[in-house]
This record gives sequence, C-alpha cells and structure tokens, in this order.
Amino acid sequence: MQTTRRSILKALGALPLALGGPTLQAFAQSPAALALETPVPPILFVHGNGDHAALWITQMWRMESNGVARQRLAAVNFTDPLARNDDTVSQPDRSSTEDQRRELGAAIADLKRRTGAAKVALVASSRGGNAVRSLIKAGAAADVSHAVLCGTPNHGVYAWDAGLGNEFNGKGPFLRGLNDGASEVTEGVAFLTLRSDGIDKYAQPDGRFVGKPGTPTGVTVEGPELRGATNLVLGALDHREVAFHPRAFREIYKFIAGREPSLIAITPEQAVKLSGLVTGTPGGVPTNRPVAGAIVEVFRVAPDSGERIGAALYSGKTGADGRWGPVDTQPPWPLEFVLTSPDATITHIYRSPFPRSSDVVHLRAAKPATPPEAGVGAVVMMSRPRGYFGLPRDVVLLDGK
Repeated sequence: MQTTRRSILKALGALPLALGGPTLQAFAQSPAALALETPVPPILFVHGNGDHAALWITQMWRMESNGVARQRLAAVNFTDPLARNDDTVSQPDRSSTEDQRRELGAAIADLKRRTGAAKVALVASSRGGNAVRSLIKAGAAADVSHAVLCGTPNHGVYAWDAGLGNEFNGKGPFLRGLNDGASEVTEGVAFLTLRSDGIDKYAQPDGRFVGKPGTPTGVTVEGPELRGATNLVLGALDHREVAFHPRAFREIYKFIAGREPSLIAITPEQAVKLSGLVTGTPGGVPTNRPVAGAIVEVFRVAPDSGERIGAALYSGKTGADGRWGPVDTQPPWPLEFVLTSPDATITHIYRSPFPRSSDVVHLRAAKPATPPEAGVGAVVMMSRPRGYFGLPRDVVLLDGK
C-alpha cells in the first residue's frame, strides 16, 4: 500500500480545486464569521440519483463562511437514492417518486421544527429537483420560500414513447404532470434553475449517455430550464458542477439571500470535528441505509508521501444507527479513512484537508470485486464526486500512468 498512498497523495494536491473544495485563497481569509444584513431562511440541500448528503459539504461550508449558522443548514439523505426503472413497479433498494416526496416532506418539517422558521429554501441537484417540484406542486408551497434546481432534468433525460413509466422520460406521466400548464413552476415559490452550456451529459440531444448513440433523445441542453423560473446558464460546467462548483454557489446564495456573497472561498476553522454515517451497497445498489458493525479508522497522512503520521486519530465501530465519529483534526491535514464494512472489501479513502467541521462525512464501502481476485485485500478509490472526470479536460496520473 505504500506506493499507492504516495501516488494518491501526490494527486491530492490538485483535488481541492477539482472538488470545488478549499483553495489557497480560502486559508488566507479571516476566520471571523460574517454578520448578515438580513436573515437567510434555513436551507435544505437535496441530493441526486444514487447520491448522498455528503456531496453538499463544500456548499454548506461556503454558506457558513458567509455567516449562515450551521444549525440552519441541513442535507437530506434519501434512504434509497436510486430511482426505479419503472416508477410504478417496486424494486429492491430503489425508490419511487412518492418515496422521495414523502422523505423530503419529513426533512422540511424537521428543519422547520428545529429552527422555528415558517419557510425553508430548497437547493437540489439533478433528481433531487424532481422531488422538490413534486412536493411543492402537491401542496408544500406554503413551507418553501425558494427552490433552486441544479441540473435537474426537468423535461427528461430523454422523451420517448417507450418506457413511459421511467421517472426521467419527458413523455412519461410524472414529468408531464409537473410540466402541464402555461407555467412550469408553482406560484408563491421563487424558482431558479442552473444549467450547463452544453456539457451536462443528461441534457443532450444524442442518446449516447443513455446507451443509444445516434438516437435523438428529444431533449436539448435547455432541458433543465422551466417556464416561469429564473433560468441561468453557468457555462462549461458539467452535470454535477452546476450544483457543487463555486460558480454555482454564488448564484445559489445570491438568489436566496438577495445579495452577492461576501466570500466564495471557504473560511477554515481552527479546530475541526468530523463525523458521519456508514452506508452500504446491498446487491450492488447504492443506498443510504445505515450499516452496523463497520469499523472506521482515520489517519493523518503526510501531504508529500502519503505515509501515515502517528497512530489513528480515530478508530470505532458503528452501532445500529451506522454513525461514526467524532474525530478531531485540523484544516491543513490530509486524511486517510479506512472502512472495514461487513460483506464489503476493505476501502481506503484518501481525502484532501477538511477546512471546517461537518457531521455529514458519509462513507460507503466499495463493492467487492466480482469475481474475487486472488490476493486483492483492499480497494483504493479515486473519484471526483462534485464533478466528473472527463477527457480532454482532466488527466489523472497514478505513478505517472
């Protein structure tokens, strides 16, 4: 593992920029919290298909860096985040549009209860916007002040006569029901859509990203826009970046707060405390169901070599709630997480430094190799969760290859 650690940590130097995370500028900012001119409503962040709450960490940190109190920020964690192939047909570990709407409603009610606010703002990535629109149209407009939909396929990933039961089919009953009428938004809620200028793989006229190259999808790059909403184009950002990029943060904050953010960079805290949830992939399907009996170890590692520095900062086993932590760390420290989860391959996750505290550092084990490879004892994952790796823009080297 020594060579692998060294390779991963050499690459980590560039990851904060790629992940939309802390930059060198962030560490030059004053750590003092900024006073708000007028209160920002509590904000609930809503993840997309197959995802989890942890993707919103950087945007939550940016909100905090602009003076929004941590207790007024929350991120929903859908139990089964992956959509069914047919919304009307039950599938193990997958959710229907009604499942998502019910869980989102409960999360809004909980945030209102905790903050005492009459309304909350919703910020959604991709499929999360379907749940937001569905819930608001079903009668929750009185609970929602703003709805920001980032890369949501509001007119479908495709619009075909086949597979009408699929939630992402623009000709299906779910999306037709949301889009009927002169306006595609619900009165009383301020709607903003953010989209890419051509590189969102789920807003393409050709079907190559849904397995049918050369077949017209019936949708265009304008697919995420809504009649009646404020619609903004963020340039050459991909499907995830239109939610998680610093450029997206600026528009999200400005729309909800009614003014420009004072900071785009993340202001570090002197002491950082991390905790989160361990989830699993039963049957190969990603879920956010808690995993009991998982062992989590956290190590500080050297930024130039990846070697571990000292003993584990944390070692613990999850209970029935799947929670791990807390662990105390510091803003400059890169970390290695080792997740030993029941019925899953040992997974080593190397992370660039965490500038601020968070309780949504969720961990999901890699799927076991299929078939099992002789001598493989661990999996090292390298991903760009808040954006996609794509040629020719991104080149990733491990040991120079």
